[in-house]
Amino acid sequence: MNGSDQPLTSEARLTSWRSAMLVVVGLLGAVVLVGLIVTLGEANRQRDRALKLQTHSFQVMIKVRSLATTMAEAEATLGRYVISADKPLGQLYSEQWGRASDQIDQLRVLTADNRAQNNRIAELRAAYLERGAELSDIALSTNYGKNDQALARYYKASKAKALDRISALIDEIIEQERNLLSDRATDAMQSVDRQSDVARILTGFGVLIVIGAIVLGWLTVRALGQRGIARAEADAERERAEELELAVAAATAELKQEAIERAAAEERLRQVQKMDAVGQLTGGIAHDFNNMLAVILGGLELARRQIKDGAPAARHIDSATEGANRAVALTRRLLGFSRAEALLPGAIEAGELISGMSDLLDRTLGGAIAVETQCTGEHWAIWADRHQLENALLNLAVNARDAMEGRGTLTIVTGTVQLAEHQIGECAAGDYVTIAVSDTGCGMAPEVMERVFEPFFTTKPIGKGTGLGLSQIFGFVRQSRGEIALQSHPGKGTTVTIYLPRYVGVASAEKAQSIQPAPKAAEHQPKRPSLDILVIEDDSRVLASTIGALKELGHRPVGCGDPLCAIDQMHGADHIDLIISDVLMPGKTGPEVIAELTPIYPDVAVLFVTGFAGDAGGIAEFGRHAVLRKPFTISALERAIDDAMAADRSMRHSEIAAE
Repeated sequence: MNGSDQPLTSEARLTSWRSAMLVVVGLLGAVVLVGLIVTLGEANRQRDRALKLQTHSFQVMIKVRSLATTMAEAEATLGRYVISADKPLGQLYSEQWGRASDQIDQLRVLTADNRAQNNRIAELRAAYLERGAELSDIALSTNYGKNDQALARYYKASKAKALDRISALIDEIIEQERNLLSDRATDAMQSVDRQSDVARILTGFGVLIVIGAIVLGWLTVRALGQRGIARAEADAERERAEELELAVAAATAELKQEAIERAAAEERLRQVQKMDAVGQLTGGIAHDFNNMLAVILGGLELARRQIKDGAPAARHIDSATEGANRAVALTRRLLGFSRAEALLPGAIEAGELISGMSDLLDRTLGGAIAVETQCTGEHWAIWADRHQLENALLNLAVNARDAMEGRGTLTIVTGTVQLAEHQIGECAAGDYVTIAVSDTGCGMAPEVMERVFEPFFTTKPIGKGTGLGLSQIFGFVRQSRGEIALQSHPGKGTTVTIYLPRYVGVASAEKAQSIQPAPKAAEHQPKRPSLDILVIEDDSRVLASTIGALKELGHRPVGCGDPLCAIDQMHGADHIDLIISDVLMPGKTGPEVIAELTPIYPDVAVLFVTGFAGDAGGIAEFGRHAVLRKPFTISALERAIDDAMAADRSMRHSEIAAE
């Protein structure tokens, strides 16, 4: 009896031990599972927090860049208002400056959680108010007609401490956000590493627990006949582990995709900044190049006038003149890319403009290319320079013809679209007219698309293109407050889409026409009177060339190489009929010199000469005086002198009639 009870007692104890071990294993498994869930949850929270903080930093940096752009645009608008005294420009400046205030308020809200940044925003607000007071005085002087005073204040304000302080604060805010972004990214990665280590440890414990459960289950099944139940539980554990692995893999893939998108956005930002820098450099080079071309063309024309037709040297001079004229066209394209080319905008209906270009396109592209035009939207108008837009479309058509090797289909589609802010490039929110030019050509590779708008970049053979066509279009579209988008795949053609803001008004109905060369001057013209002319030009070579041209025309020029000495030379001259003055000069600009001389010599006519196309915005911007663009020919100079003298007589008659 006692012998049989002992095995039963041992079996009961073994069963109790197994049951207890199963309970312990179950509890440990539950603890490990809870630990894994908590670890993954914490990892997700850290990831979400890191992404939120990164997004916040990007928002702050973008908002600061936008603020800097808005203030720069406002000051540029004020400068145009000071020069032109155009009331709408004054209103536009006020709106832009007020928008900058709103952006500072938004920055203050965005950086509310950062005391150091908040202090900088407060300093930025103070500098903004100080700068606003300076600019308000300038705008007020302009509004009351004190343009000379306003212009002087404007140039003085360009060196104000408030402006330097604003730039310094903007750089500090961006640098601080970059440091915060770097620190937050580092903290996030360290947190993820810690959570990963904890997850690996818990997974190891889980594996050990699963192994123990399997062993105990096997023993229990052998003892109690429940092997099937233990196997099912083991399978369930494996399925849960696989689900956790899939969840971790999905989260990792999402983080990688976000990193790729962020890198792409940074690359686009660097490209835009590079294009802006290249544009500024190009504009400066083109300005200086214009001065050199003025000397070259003037010298060639003077030499040609002194050589008879048929002389051996005449052919060489004509060839040199042709090359110089090609350089003039190249310089104008450079100015177009740098957005320094003067525009003459007007209201245009895109569909009508393209219809009017049909004959020009057919003649340019040839009969082997079919041109199809479509209008898919409403007939909205745009405000742009008609001839620049026609030139842009013609350039796109020629590029498409070359890509199709002279045979294929060119499709031009006009439409309308409503865009959100920055939905396409730097476009502001609003209604836009789209002009899409598509071809069936060879397409472009991604590395070519990245550089396609850079000046002098071309895939054409040497001598087949300058590489300035698309860059000039890029400058024109940006100058017209629009954007340009490019879609292309190798072997599938290219589509270039131009987005231009909608204009609410009546479009002008002009026909596209080919540019014709200027008619030659008549051989026998009535003799013009000789004039006493004061030439104000800081470049000695351009001054000498201009004086030589004036002497060739029979005038009596007097040179002035320093604008600060112009008044003294006027006082010392017996008589001056006309002043020819450069616009941009060191020490004092041409309009400033004329503004000082006009009250003293009101009867002297004025002719402005400029090599920077952005200055030649029309007679109204130079006190209704005539403007001649560099480089110029002797005949162009002669016509400009006639226009200046005629304008002076017209102004005198108007003043007499008003009296």
